[in-house]
Amino acid sequence: MAGTFLERLKAGEVLVADGATGTNHQRNGLRPGVPPEEWVFDEPEKVLTLHRAFVAAGSDIILTNSFGGTRIRMRDSKYANRAPEINRRAVELAREAAAMREGVLVAGSMGPTGSLFQPFGPLVREQAVETYAEQAAALTAGGVDFLLLETMFALDEALAAIEGVKQGSHLPVVCTFSFDRGVHTMMGVKPVQVVEALKPLGLAAIGANCGQTLDFMERIIQEMVGANPGVPIWAKPNAGLPKGGTILPEYDVEPEDMARYAVRYVRAGAQIVGGCCGNTPAHVAAIVRAVQVEVAEKTRG
Repeated sequence: MAGTFLERLKAGEVLVADGATGTNHQRNGLRPGVPPEEWVFDEPEKVLTLHRAFVAAGSDIILTNSFGGTRIRMRDSKYANRAPEINRRAVELAREAAAMREGVLVAGSMGPTGSLFQPFGPLVREQAVETYAEQAAALTAGGVDFLLLETMFALDEALAAIEGVKQGSHLPVVCTFSFDRGVHTMMGVKPVQVVEALKPLGLAAIGANCGQTLDFMERIIQEMVGANPGVPIWAKPNAGLPKGGTILPEYDVEPEDMARYAVRYVRAGAQIVGGCCGNTPAHVAAIVRAVQVEVAEKTRG
């Protein structure tokens, strides 16, 4: 289905986002401690290959390789002074892959800064607003379809990030939290609190990514839907919890298991589903097949 992100959401289309960025790059040689964003300059073909694999798997949405692309988070990177350029290059690579198939949308990925707000950490609100505005402007200039604030865990940073994004861009905004303590974040934020805080802000969608188990993600969706947000729900969980591998962490949820849960999420009220850490193109392909069957059956019924 062609159309803008907002048009497709309004039409009720169920969209499948891509899988993991960081864990797939690690499998492909990203060394521990190296920010994945550096690869848009150092290993662009590997970044492009992963994007293309997700498009080939059937993703309707692919995320730019820019999760840690704020100037604050990049302060220890060798490209610390090139944050806007990193983000624009990340969009360029995603756009090249998206061109493989008509209708693939590109989301500008924006993660937390990695710092806590004062008095718990060094981050000042004005500084956060400014750095998110800068990243949003760069991603928008690069040509993304919408902006995604993901893996947020603190309401104060999320609200500052949304303010900054709106200063730097006119594009639709999605915000998702990581409920890595089951059904609340590491800062104690619950799904209903996310809905209450974000509902008045006119976002295109809200939801959750990363987190703990697939069952917890289903509960989170149910709580968000129950709070009647009036906006679409995004669900992009990990492929289970990481376990100690010989070299890299291993995730034990198989593609078909992810697919079954994706259908459960859609039935619970999610309109965008996909995978976070541990999810490969094979996981996404399974999700796409399962969601297509679910949508087809619902249409016939």
